[in-house]
Amino acid sequence: MNYTLTTAILGLAGSLAMLILVRRNILYVRYSLWWILVALGTAVLGLFPRISDILAARLGVSYPPTLILVAAVFMLLVKILFMDIQRSRQEMRSRRLVQRMALLQSEMAELRRQVENATRDDAPPQDK
Repeated sequence: MNYTLTTAILGLAGSLAMLILVRRNILYVRYSLWWILVALGTAVLGLFPRISDILAARLGVSYPPTLILVAAVFMLLVKILFMDIQRSRQEMRSRRLVQRMALLQSEMAELRRQVENATRDDAPPQDK
């Protein structure tokens, strides 16, 4: 089996897997565009591996696979950065929700005390 057939099979299999995950809503819709673009790029480079040779020659890269690896590492770093940004937002949101919940619980406890005091003051005196 030559490398063109191998890259085509791997590229198409990876693309198909990503598209199935997006289609079945296993991947969050917000990230679907990212994964569809990755799937498309994987399929194109898998079917036409000479594209990396042409791009590398135009960009002055002497060893074409290096260009693909550097681009892949860069994309992974960007993806990780976006994941960290999203996680930071979620953590801040979670902390704010915990603080709001604590305030609401405190207010509820105060209202209960007020209601209990009001009902005790309004209650008729009991005969002993």
